[in-house]
Amino acid sequence: MSAASDYLENKVLDHVLDNTAFSQPGGIYLALFTADTGLEGNSPSAEISTSGTAYGRQSVAFAAASSGSASTNATVTFSAATSNWGTVTHVAVMDASTSGNVLFYGAVTTSKTIETGDTFQVSSGNLTVSLA
Repeated sequence: MSAASDYLENKVLDHVLDNTAFSQPGGIYLALFTADTGLEGNSPSAEISTSGTAYGRQSVAFAAASSGSASTNATVTFSAATSNWGTVTHVAVMDASTSGNVLFYGAVTTSKTIETGDTFQVSSGNLTVSLA
């Protein structure tokens, strides 16, 4: 995943070039999407619905960056779906458990249809964010 949202690009540029402080988010969360609609511009509209589905963003942790990238350092497991979530095609690293801002986003390697009783999991080290 190497796509940064417009929001994050502007915050980093302002922080580095304009001496405008950028505060680290209080938490980092992984969100699932059925399309990339609005992710770059920070107005995502295809996130899995939270209404009656047992879906919720999950906390995600990354190891220290090296050579321009950082990978997850723990497995992220979403709750079992209580109804069909649709086909997960994209993920995003967000700065809040609900609402908030997209930081990084990208397509999953293999789309996954989540039906009632299914879970979605990202194994430790299998999600990498890079600025390369």
